[in-house]
Amino acid sequence: MNEASESDTSLAEELARLPFEIPPETAERFERYCQLLWDWNQKINLTRHTNYALFVSRDVLDSWHLARQLGQGERVLDVGSGGGVPGILIAILRPDLKISLSESTGKKAKVLEALVRHLALDVSVDASRAEAVLEERSFDAVTARAVGSIARICQWFQGHWPAIGRLLMIKGPQWVEERGEARHLGLLKSLELRKVDSYPMPGTASESVILKLWPKGQTEV
Repeated sequence: MNEASESDTSLAEELARLPFEIPPETAERFERYCQLLWDWNQKINLTRHTNYALFVSRDVLDSWHLARQLGQGERVLDVGSGGGVPGILIAILRPDLKISLSESTGKKAKVLEALVRHLALDVSVDASRAEAVLEERSFDAVTARAVGSIARICQWFQGHWPAIGRLLMIKGPQWVEERGEARHLGLLKSLELRKVDSYPMPGTASESVILKLWPKGQTEV
């Protein structure tokens, strides 16, 4: 049985709750993505968001806000893409972007390749860590959601900033504590950090934020 049966509402009903409009053709691709992802999820753990309510209120909402931070035609690397959030959803929302997905777990990378193929998306998949990708290519933006703390991500990308135009991270309420940890470890000395967006987390009293990091002395994009 498809895991979508766990939800009592349809995708259209959940999308209608959003404070912004999703075009019908985009909604159709989201529907297809959900069916494919949830089928795969029965074989390999990719997501806990296995109904439309969670998919829309978490995945679509985060991806839409992140997509707003990206300029026309930018090259974007999504770190630790897992089941394709936010990378694949951004590619559906913004077909003008040049999206690359980085996933070091081989089985998950193969699923991403299958999802991209079946959704007919012009998206590349790298079955390796983002650091290895950045050794060979540069990007206008790097995106990250639920892959590690601010300190850990800064440690990963030490020495790779010349290949990163800016880093965009989705974080929850704990971001202030994470920023304090990163500062205490001296990881933000050469970086600028700014909160560029915030929005309510549906069903909670908390909010999500998008943080932007870029090297000091570099023109902000």
